[in-house]
Amino acid sequence: MNIIEDNEYAEVSYDPDLKLGKIIWKKKTPTEEYRHAFTTLLEFSKTHDVDNFLSDIRNQGVVAPENRKWFESEMLPKAIKAGLKRAGSVFDGNVFKKYYMNMIIKVSNKFGMPLKLFNSEAEAIEWFKSFEE
Repeated sequence: MNIIEDNEYAEVSYDPDLKLGKIIWKKKTPTEEYRHAFTTLLEFSKTHDVDNFLSDIRNQGVVAPENRKWFESEMLPKAIKAGLKRAGSVFDGNVFKKYYMNMIIKVSNKFGMPLKLFNSEAEAIEWFKSFEE
């Protein structure tokens, strides 16, 4: 796993074997930092194949509605256009996060991109590996 950026809010990394971009959220994140993590990975995807994306939101805190809307309307379409094929999220079952994720799943379905929820990173990795050729 190659670290692209690591700050107090998130670690952004890349696994070239799985073509996996990953964000591990460390705590409740202000709007600017939330968007920065995603745009950092999007910029990275311009020079590297990022077929898969994993977001570990267990420590993220509640995401503001305007950030979710930004993710759905701006970030997700750009990521798909850049080559993203599937995404997963590791979360703890928190009811607020489940609502947030269900909204994002609905939007990803409109784009025809699979997005799944997992209890552990290991489960998500196995799912990504199932798509390898």
